[in-house]
Amino acid sequence: MTAVSSLLSDEQRAVLALWTEVNASLSAYHKLVTYFGNAELAWCAKVEAWRQLGIHSTHLKRHEQPQQTQATIDAIQQALLDNKYGLLFADQSDYPPQLLDIYDPPPLLFYRGDKARLQQAQIAIVGSRKPTTHAQKITFDMAQYLAQAGYIITSGLAMGVDKRAHLGALAQVDTEYQGRTVGVMGTGIDVNYPNHHDKLFSQIIEQGGCIISELLPHTQPHKHTFPRRNRLVAGLSLATIVTEATIQSGSLITARLTSEQGKQVFAIPSHIDNSNAEGCHHLIREGATLIYHPQQVLEDINSQLGYQSHNYNSSDNAELNIEQANLSQSSHSINTDNISTTTIGQSPQSSLKSSSNAIVIPENLTQVYEQLDWHGQDLDALLITTNLTPPQLIGQLMELELLGVISVQGGRYLRV
Repeated sequence: MTAVSSLLSDEQRAVLALWTEVNASLSAYHKLVTYFGNAELAWCAKVEAWRQLGIHSTHLKRHEQPQQTQATIDAIQQALLDNKYGLLFADQSDYPPQLLDIYDPPPLLFYRGDKARLQQAQIAIVGSRKPTTHAQKITFDMAQYLAQAGYIITSGLAMGVDKRAHLGALAQVDTEYQGRTVGVMGTGIDVNYPNHHDKLFSQIIEQGGCIISELLPHTQPHKHTFPRRNRLVAGLSLATIVTEATIQSGSLITARLTSEQGKQVFAIPSHIDNSNAEGCHHLIREGATLIYHPQQVLEDINSQLGYQSHNYNSSDNAELNIEQANLSQSSHSINTDNISTTTIGQSPQSSLKSSSNAIVIPENLTQVYEQLDWHGQDLDALLITTNLTPPQLIGQLMELELLGVISVQGGRYLRV
């Protein structure tokens, strides 16, 4: 077995020690490393040198107690040996490169699950902690569709929209597409929050997803830790979708950070009297892209990357690798092996129709789908032929539309 003392290199131990002594303060850490040149020199510096840099008194006190720092490092190394979690440093090849482009990248990341997910192209989905039933469904369907298209769905593991986004990404029948989600924690890697999300955490890890945190183990939730989490959600992703949010929602912070990082923000509209969607309407007013179908996200993202829009179906091998998709927004490359393409402007329906691998209609939607033709029927006719209630029928029609197998023209629903 690897000795605890030799598990990390000297520089990695110094990074971890410095991160511990400044209590994961980004400003203090970067100030010290910038001034001294690297973490080893900063950690070895006298406390007086730290004081002259204006480092906070609590950090100075920890720097004067190296035995406690050493104990913390040993405990973390033992946890690494016990496979309780993993640890990535910013100078390692498997550290997510897109985070190196943000203003204040974390020097390290703790993780659980499959770290390879961090290297794949991601789309963030965020929103209200108390979404409406309709928003929960839209979130789940959006995440499922985009995950099946080959993207990783990234969110913040919170209640409401975040949870539905993770679950939608995990809801793949084909095992090849399972586990396409990354959860960013606002706590230490060993602190599941909210507590009743233990099952969600386990499901993400067991199905091949990944959970990360820049915070030290045992760090409890605090109002200041969640904006930090939001910046990582934005930083990891090519774009951010807000499915429903109040005007005070923290997801608007994620949207703002996404925009500041030069990436696209998408928002889903709702009724004008839906106070739970005021945040989305505000974003649209401020320039976010209004969407009502996940295919629009795929087309816009691929258009921005300078490539043809791609339509992905359930049988496509659509692994998108960050190494191949440089996320600096200046040069992107997506692995398009075995992916059917459609030029920008071509409808998602026509692309799906021409695909050699047809989408399988879920059993619960078969009845409605079989009543449709290529000429179109209105809701009244479908209510009679299906014997469904209006809410049931509208819900199933929406699911079929999200699958891309039907469209609406002039109030009539038809196959494509």
